[in-house]
Amino acid sequence: MSVTNRKMYRLWMAAPGLVIYLIIFIIPTFLSFYFALTRWDMQTAEFIGLDNFRDFFSMVSLRESLKNTFVYAFSTSLSKVIAGIFIALGLTGHYTRVKGYLKTLVYFPTLLGFVVVGIAFSSLMHPNGIINGFLANFGVEKIRWLTDPDLALFSIILVDFWKGIGVTTVIYIAGIQAIPTDYFEAAQIDGASRVQKFVYITLPLLVSSINTVFTLSLIGGLKSYELILTMTEGGPGFSTQVLGLSIYKLFGQGMFGLATCGSVIQFIVISLIIFPLNSYISKREVTL
Repeated sequence: MSVTNRKMYRLWMAAPGLVIYLIIFIIPTFLSFYFALTRWDMQTAEFIGLDNFRDFFSMVSLRESLKNTFVYAFSTSLSKVIAGIFIALGLTGHYTRVKGYLKTLVYFPTLLGFVVVGIAFSSLMHPNGIINGFLANFGVEKIRWLTDPDLALFSIILVDFWKGIGVTTVIYIAGIQAIPTDYFEAAQIDGASRVQKFVYITLPLLVSSINTVFTLSLIGGLKSYELILTMTEGGPGFSTQVLGLSIYKLFGQGMFGLATCGSVIQFIVISLIIFPLNSYISKREVTL
């Protein structure tokens, strides 16, 4: 096969995927940037320049939404990154006889939808719910999990952690199992302790997995709103309002141009955070 035919073959093989990517991602992205500059109602679009951006940044809830978005995203991401490593280490240890059942138990919440989880925990975290009923046996007074402005966002972060830790753990397990056992055997011969094996072998070789987990978790956290919508609808007040939920509410109110503007801002915020962070972590990856 000639060089020209080889190039044409590769092009034709890649064409279906490129066309799908163009239709599903590239075109909608550019259209979003255009419609963010218009006042549209599904039928007509009136170009109004940067008025949507001015109105969006003047929203009373925006500052609180941005703060909550960053707190929510980084709290859920960092907790999954750190806790997931230790859970994965426990589930890959030879001493764990029931690790197959534990893996299923850890991964199970991932199979549930955000709406289902949100409705379930709204009931569990009700002042008269099961959680407070259980804590009452130990003399703990009723905790306003979802109605206390200082506690509501933290409560949702805990639920998000419970639901998402399964995927994180699976990624780490795959990364740990990919590390050659020769490294650990050599370290054992040299008298390395468990902590030293973790610090000098496991952790450096898991940077790629850490990068994947942190990137996926952070993107999910920055654009998440379903769990918050079903549990608190952004309340009490604006204490759990996030950027994604603000955009959702604007769409629901028929303010499509303003909502599209919010989506563009969300896209820019995520890009400005994810790409530099991903590049920074990738430079520290260790290849086998």
